Amino acid sequence: MPEQSPTPLTASASPVDQVVRRHHQVEVDGQTVRYTSTTGRMVLRRERVGTKEREGRWEGEAATAEIFYVAYTREGTGDPATRPITFSFNGGPGSSSVWLHLGVLGPRRVALPRDPEPSPPPYALRDNPWSLLDTSDLVFIDPVSTGYSRAVTGEKPGDFHGLRSDVESVGDFIRLWTTRHGRWASPAFLIGESYGTTRAAALAEYLQRRHGLYLNGVMLVSSILDFATARFEHGNDLPPLLFLPTYAATAHYHGRVAQDLRALPLRTFLDEVEAWALGPYAAFLVQGDRADDALRAEVRDTLARYTGLDPAYLERCDLRIDAARFNKELLRSEGRTVGRLDSRYTGVDRDAAGERAEGDPSFAAILGAYGGAMNDYVRRELAYESDLPYEVIAPIYESWRFDEHMNRYVNVAETLRQAMHANVHLKVHVANGYYDLATPYFATLHTFAHMALAPALRANVTSSYYDAGHMMYIHEPSLDALARDLRAFVREASSTR
Repeated sequence: MPEQSPTPLTASASPVDQVVRRHHQVEVDGQTVRYTSTTGRMVLRRERVGTKEREGRWEGEAATAEIFYVAYTREGTGDPATRPITFSFNGGPGSSSVWLHLGVLGPRRVALPRDPEPSPPPYALRDNPWSLLDTSDLVFIDPVSTGYSRAVTGEKPGDFHGLRSDVESVGDFIRLWTTRHGRWASPAFLIGESYGTTRAAALAEYLQRRHGLYLNGVMLVSSILDFATARFEHGNDLPPLLFLPTYAATAHYHGRVAQDLRALPLRTFLDEVEAWALGPYAAFLVQGDRADDALRAEVRDTLARYTGLDPAYLERCDLRIDAARFNKELLRSEGRTVGRLDSRYTGVDRDAAGERAEGDPSFAAILGAYGGAMNDYVRRELAYESDLPYEVIAPIYESWRFDEHMNRYVNVAETLRQAMHANVHLKVHVANGYYDLATPYFATLHTFAHMALAPALRANVTSSYYDAGHMMYIHEPSLDALARDLRAFVREASSTR
């Protein structure tokens, strides 16, 4: 039974924190881990300027938002101040924290036994022997308008829907949680996925500058820090170059590369593709219409070998392949499309002649499983009750503000560089999926190669690669490798004191 039962979560003019705690155990990496779950909402407040003390109490703080979170703290570990704490969130913008929570980090996980095919409902949770809970306490945060998090009555939700305001609200939650739980002396980590890596990079600098909260490490899963690497627009030739190795990996997986390349191990094949991309293909893209006919012919024919696309089609694309077109074109002759989040997955569109896929079959294959499992888990196992819809993906991306980055590409790589130069002990680990057509691994390599980190700090950045997509943990062999890599990173970065 829960130690405390909350009232249902509703917007309120005078909201109060409401949490429920339960005790559990799970087998992780061969050992029994006993832990406490704390599920609920924390009210964020801002100071009112110019208020006075009335009747012996200050009325100087106004509630702004209720942040839903799930925290797991291991029991029986002695002084919690010596134990690492990891704050986790996903991306979108508009995504809840469900993916990392029930995919890799938390003590329970969604099982998808038919990967890379859709698994049938209903969906079940299993104990997660790969959880990070044996090594670090965990706090999963749903930003405002995602999960059960909401702006309070009288506040505008849109005020939280921007790069800067989002970082401030999540950062202020982290500061308050750390203070209330006496964890300022704990080794502290952030982990974000997709746009959550954008948030994590900006948060590292914000927490240091605003609150003096210095981190031990930041884990970036399927990273995007420089949006120029992923925006297919006229005049921006970075994406066709940086997506190419993932196109090649996808074509290799589906048997569409040239016959003599199909037997090559994936990593050997990608070494060849990357070298060619940085050589003749980069030279062609830089030259534009100045490229001679011989170079253009070489690029066309080599792209066809690596991607499986028809040379005539490549010419019509001006030898610059848009990711959305690739998803539709690669398996068009079979009437199938490939996934964006995970290109191992395939789907079927109504319009086989269309230019772009009607949806992402890899996202469709996981949304129901994670959404259904979370709605069941939070009420039945964590004992938290709410009649609000749990917003797995809130529709706020189109209205998201990028503040000082407006009219140019968002780039928080510089923000992360500033954080690392100010805190020279800050470590960063980047996890990449070879079949990720949302945030391709070669784009991430490009971003970190152009961060201008001091040479002495470059070893603070490590990377790992997996034979899966954006959510590489849905593939169990990749989940096993990812969990071990993250566990090793946290242990190593925590031992630097």
